Amino acid sequence: MDHMGIVSLIPPILAIALAVMFRNVVVALFAGIFVGLLIVLGPNPVSTSMSMVTDHFAPVVTDSYNAGVMILLFFIGGFVALVETSGGGAALAAKAARFINSRGKGQLSAWLGGVLIFFSDLGTPLIVGPIFEKIFDRLRLSREKLAWILDSTSSPVAVLIPFIGWGIYIMGLIREEFDREGLATSEFTVFVQAIPYQFYAILAVTAIPVVALTKTDFGAMRRAEQRVRDTGELYWPNSRPLRRSEGTGVESMTEASRPIVIWLPLLVLFVILFSILSTMGFPAEPVPGEDFRAALSTAYLFAAVVLIALMLIFRVKRIGDILSTYVKGMEKMISVVLILVLAWTLGGLLEEMGTANFLVEMMAGTVPAFLVPVLIFVCSAIMSFATGSSWGTFAIMIPLAIPVAFGLDAPVLVCIGAVLSGGIFGDHCSPISDSTILASTGAGTDLVDHVKTQLPYALINGGIVAVSFLAAGIIESPYIVVASVAVMVLVYVVLSRWRSQQKTTPAQEAALATE
Repeated sequence: MDHMGIVSLIPPILAIALAVMFRNVVVALFAGIFVGLLIVLGPNPVSTSMSMVTDHFAPVVTDSYNAGVMILLFFIGGFVALVETSGGGAALAAKAARFINSRGKGQLSAWLGGVLIFFSDLGTPLIVGPIFEKIFDRLRLSREKLAWILDSTSSPVAVLIPFIGWGIYIMGLIREEFDREGLATSEFTVFVQAIPYQFYAILAVTAIPVVALTKTDFGAMRRAEQRVRDTGELYWPNSRPLRRSEGTGVESMTEASRPIVIWLPLLVLFVILFSILSTMGFPAEPVPGEDFRAALSTAYLFAAVVLIALMLIFRVKRIGDILSTYVKGMEKMISVVLILVLAWTLGGLLEEMGTANFLVEMMAGTVPAFLVPVLIFVCSAIMSFATGSSWGTFAIMIPLAIPVAFGLDAPVLVCIGAVLSGGIFGDHCSPISDSTILASTGAGTDLVDHVKTQLPYALINGGIVAVSFLAAGIIESPYIVVASVAVMVLVYVVLSRWRSQQKTTPAQEAALATE
């Protein structure tokens, strides 16, 4: 195989190390690219910089596929910003609040709200959290439980959806690697086929109704729930919530907005998207990536127009403020586009250096193909935990995982699922993750309390996922996820029964919470 030997590992290792050290994926990717080009072109920083711009960045940015992805991300960013500031989600929840009269309904309603706000992983905690915090207080449900629900319905939901920013971003990375392998398979098809292997995201989302319906709490979460039930105290004595609500929850929401402000634009988005796709043979026939992106861009544009019209009709905001919000939402996607451009560039450089060929040559005959998915899952989880960034993990690991999977004859779809699962798992456990911080903020709880109560659930799910990838490496079957969910339910119920037999006083509970 053609490769530059062990030096071909320097760019990705450097990128990973810098991402962990500085928690800045942009700097890490840029440094990996620059050092890699110094190795390829020679130790001349001036000529290397010129080549990096003219021979690597420019072709990536001007590529028609990549340009289509970037344009779509801008449309998505503008629409999401409008949704987050429209008040439609709050108005919808306010209508439903009168029907939420039990602890189980409260948890399921917050879960459903998080799932419905699937188009904004970072917006979910800040939209759903303030709406439900007072509902949870009234039902004597802990703020820690709300933070866990918010965290489990943000990125774990978003990563499963192919037609939002997450899916477009991931499909862009997949397409680039499939092109390098000379495969014309639609990246949309690959993403959809890999969904059953996103074990961690599926377990994280399904765990919430399991806990709500079976009333199973354990570990620090059980202590938090007992605190609220027994004493009515929202926080432990030493807790420092990231946000304390100023208003009265649902009752304080603006009267200007209406539920139609959120559900009608989403309906328009889906109707237009699937109407266009149906003319192309979807779902019976695969839709080319270029046509899919064009249809999705059109759908988001028309949905934004409807949303703007509704905001004007109900006088939610003035037209100048609305348009400013839309533009600012598009501007927020610049960092995402920058990461994508750098990831595409690093992937092309690694191909030029033969990094994947070297890894395949080193691992061939020593690492069985069935172990590749679980190893990828572990590596992705460690990197995501250390950096607090699942997107950065995807950018570095997908360009390595796909060619290695092809080279070692490992199941490619399973390996893609392993990268995505590892990225979400590490992000879910990390106290420096933006989703962890935002979930704590949205629920109005202490960050450390949120991490302590969520970690047992995440670790149990992560252990089940690791075994699932071991099984999927042997038997590439999408039905393994069914067994994974069944095992999770069994483990949760057993743990709950065991913990329920241990009686503690409120004073002991408070002491345990400070450990």
